[in-house]
Amino acid sequence: MIKTVLFLFTFISISLANPLQDAIDNAPAYATLKLPAGIYSGNIIINKPLTIMGKEPNVIIKGENSARVITINSSYVKLNNLTITDSGNQMITLDSAIQIKKANYCEVSNCKLLNSLYGIDLMMANHTLISNNYITSKKNDIEFRGDAIKIWYSNNNIIKNNTIDSVRDTTLTYSNHNLIKNNTFTNNRFALHLSMSHNNILEENSLKYNSVGIMLMMAKDTKIVKNSVFSSTGAASMGILLKNTENILLKNNSIKYNAVGIYIDTKHTQAGMQRKILNNTIAYNKEALNFHAAIKNNTIVGNNIYANIDDVVKSARSDVTYLNIIEKNYWDMYSGFDKNKDNIGDTSHKIYQYADQLWHYDHKIKFFYASPLFSLLNFLANLAPFVEPVLILEDKKPLVEPLHLLL
Repeated sequence: MIKTVLFLFTFISISLANPLQDAIDNAPAYATLKLPAGIYSGNIIINKPLTIMGKEPNVIIKGENSARVITINSSYVKLNNLTITDSGNQMITLDSAIQIKKANYCEVSNCKLLNSLYGIDLMMANHTLISNNYITSKKNDIEFRGDAIKIWYSNNNIIKNNTIDSVRDTTLTYSNHNLIKNNTFTNNRFALHLSMSHNNILEENSLKYNSVGIMLMMAKDTKIVKNSVFSSTGAASMGILLKNTENILLKNNSIKYNAVGIYIDTKHTQAGMQRKILNNTIAYNKEALNFHAAIKNNTIVGNNIYANIDDVVKSARSDVTYLNIIEKNYWDMYSGFDKNKDNIGDTSHKIYQYADQLWHYDHKIKFFYASPLFSLLNFLANLAPFVEPVLILEDKKPLVEPLHLLL
């Protein structure tokens, strides 16, 4: 049976060499270091199973504004109730508040990570718990900030109940079977960016005032459920972006006040790129659904789609529209009847691109979309199309009244 040894620190002045590193080096494996309030020198390295926790508030581990504040090279390391600040500012060396490298079953909880280029860098680290932390970056321009949490070749981690503000991104690359749950992301570039990462779950997160809420690239078998994606910033902002994804579930999300609610980019030559978009509320966006090129292999069922300027946009010239299941969505622009009162319209809801379709392909023209001239063209084109309209999507069983979705 392993005995836990308790170390109680008296106040340590920052002017001393590095007594915290000495205590770490001298502690037996699986010891617990309890630190009283004070400022402790950072740039420490942990090479054994160990717990470091703040005995009280205002326990600050302060870096030297170079490299990493804490480097963890061992499994079973826990950091709790600490303020960790002042990493270096070099992207190439991934200067971070905490780096966990080739280590498993570590934990970072109830910490504040401040003025550090990257917050937490997981590098080939599995079964890590990151919970109840506040993470922000340095005050650089957004493209020169680091990621709040950078997850690289790391699997089976849990990221929950964190507040992430004013960083660049939070990224998962070649990382599978991770749970990202109940986090708050504000004022970032790509709040959540998954690339070539599979079987991940993004659940009950709040994403607001980011350039892009959730971005998936070449990811598959991923669930995006019960998230709130609001008010993405910028003329080209997106709530959720899916590029060359396979077997993706979007369910019970609320996607509002974005330039584009959901953007889907799929090559028509690729097989198996299926997406299920179920029971979401997509509202108050400039474009609810934007398909780049092919509209293929989508199941779009049971969504409330309303108060958008455009419900569906096809932003590239392509006639590829097939293998879709699109039904039982509520569209506020549907103008049909429901004679038998089953809440399913008597006729299908067809969405066309009319004379104004040019703006979907030319961003310079898009600038004038809300002008009186374009409004007049839209009105006339709907009354009597003077070019042949293009059918881009049809809901064969549209709902007359919106669903009461549990979000």
